[in-house]
Formats: sequence, structure tokens, C-alpha cells
Amino acid sequence: MARLKEKYNKEIAPQLAKEFDIKNPMAVPRIEKIIVNMGMGEAISNSKILDTAVEELRVITGQKPVVTKAKKSIASFKLRQGMSIGTMVTLRGERMFEFLDRLISVALPRVRDFRGISAKAFDGRGNYTLGIREQLIFPEIDFNKVDKTRGMNISIVTTAKNDEQSRALLKALGMPFRQ
Repeated sequence: MARLKEKYNKEIAPQLAKEFDIKNPMAVPRIEKIIVNMGMGEAISNSKILDTAVEELRVITGQKPVVTKAKKSIASFKLRQGMSIGTMVTLRGERMFEFLDRLISVALPRVRDFRGISAKAFDGRGNYTLGIREQLIFPEIDFNKVDKTRGMNISIVTTAKNDEQSRALLKALGMPFRQ
């Protein structure tokens, strides 16, 4: 069992139930899934870029990413409907907890001039989205094989009813919020 999942089950869930006065153990906020998304705008002109992005995302998450397609044509961007423009992975279960553990304890502290992440990036429904500027913060990526730095969005979807519960859950899991 993942280290973070064990901590959640033994310490965090009872603490949150007590803090928010939740009687039903199924109503305690928990993480449902984590979505890692890499948008590749330059894939319009060079489709080979997607292959390296897919490989990097696979190494980071431990799961094969899906190539996302454009939903609408946009003439000013020379984008046609159905063109491949990004990659994404949806993590659940054990892989989700392993990824979150690596993100919190290894990757985020490797960000240059790191002072914590914003506590304002909640969407109002208890979900948190984090933007990362370069994929090199993950130790799985070999620095010598990277042709270009790419950013990614990491969305953490929770079952929390509001942002307050979600913030308490992520803080208890060890998310380094800025003071």
C-alpha cells in the first residue's frame, strides 16, 4: 500500500472527520483522481514533439498518456478539428497516491526559488489545479535527453464539498501551501 494512502486511512481521515464534525466515514473528503495534462501548442507545426511529450509523461506518471485532439477549428492558430494538440493522464488508486507522494516530497522542493504553492487555486467545488513550468523537477526525467522544457497542469479532484475541506485535506497530506 502507498505510504500516503496508509497515512490518509490511519491519521488524516479520522482527523478530518473530527475537525468538520462528519459522522459518516464515507462523507470524509478524499482524493478521487489526479489529472496530469500537457498542452502542446507547437504540435500543430511539428507532430514529432508529441512523441517525446508522451514518453516523458509516461515516465513521470507510470501510465501511458492519451493524446488529446482539438475539439474545434481555430483559423488564427492554424488549428483544425481533430488535430493532436496535447497529452493527458488520469491517475486513480495506488498510482495516484504514489504520484502525489512524489510530487509533494520530491518534485515540488526541486522547483527553483520555491516558497510554497498558491492556496488560491481552488475552483469552488473542492478541486485544486497546479501549474508547473518545467518537467525537469521530476527526478525520473533525464536532463540530457530533454530537447525542450515543457509545462504541465496537475488537477487534484477531491470529494470535498467546499474549498475549506479540500484545503484541509491537502494540507494534512503535506501539500506545501504558501503562508
